[in-house]
Amino acid sequence: MTSHRLKTRAVDVLGIPVDTDLRDRWSRWFAPAEQPFFVDNASDWPGRSRSGALTAELRDTFKVWRMPDPGEVVWLDESAFLALPRSRRASLVREQANRRRGAVPTVGAWQTLLDPATLRSQADGHRFVWWPSLLDGHRDRILTASIEARERSSRHEEVPASTWSRCEPILPGARELAGTFAPASGPNCFGTVMAAAGIANAASEWVLQDRFEEWLQECCVPGGVDQDPGTVLVWQSTEHLPVHAAVTLGDGWAVEKPAQTWWTPRTVLAVRELIAANRAPGQRLERHRLIPR
Repeated sequence: MTSHRLKTRAVDVLGIPVDTDLRDRWSRWFAPAEQPFFVDNASDWPGRSRSGALTAELRDTFKVWRMPDPGEVVWLDESAFLALPRSRRASLVREQANRRRGAVPTVGAWQTLLDPATLRSQADGHRFVWWPSLLDGHRDRILTASIEARERSSRHEEVPASTWSRCEPILPGARELAGTFAPASGPNCFGTVMAAAGIANAASEWVLQDRFEEWLQECCVPGGVDQDPGTVLVWQSTEHLPVHAAVTLGDGWAVEKPAQTWWTPRTVLAVRELIAANRAPGQRLERHRLIPR
């Protein structure tokens, strides 16, 4: 199991020490040197085509999964982008925002950290896109601010030692996982629960619904108490499919990974806080109790 705990020159993000190697990878995913722009007709733009699908990390950075109509893709680096007339850059960036591409922030959200004139000059004066040059001298502050604006801080340091000791027999992987970031996109809520319960390699995998349901049937029984360790919380969709999962550590604490994205940590929260954060219309919360092994 890979974890990114304190190494050298760690920076605290959401209450979690993040080492230099992982922050280096984050910066390449957050502001890639060459990035995709989604347009109606790629031949209208000077960028180049690129074969193959986006990596999982870039799919998450640009939130391709939420775009109803991605269109065609043109790849531009910063020099090619800035060589366009400003009116064309403005049109291109507005189109990304209209298509709901991720990583198209507003100038207002970042003008206290970065030079607002530089940000306004990039496109239409209201929105911009991230390039490596914008991170120069500000990388860690930008990454930290961006991630902390999206995710909840982990409270793993508040969990008493007695709670960790109590949950260890039934959740042997929980303490090592809690308060860590995965090394890349992919690892999700289902894999986090299974890994906490001791399933080898589950922490590093994108575990799909059918595999998680098989594990639930094999390793759990219906029911469970939120104050006890090993109660698996499962949110079911209106189609009776699991859409999210977490597991209790005992004494009112639980651990989850809210999403498969590279910036989402394995977070410890109070059980009530975690349940409230995951409440969504049409979803039903079920409880399953881990069978001691």
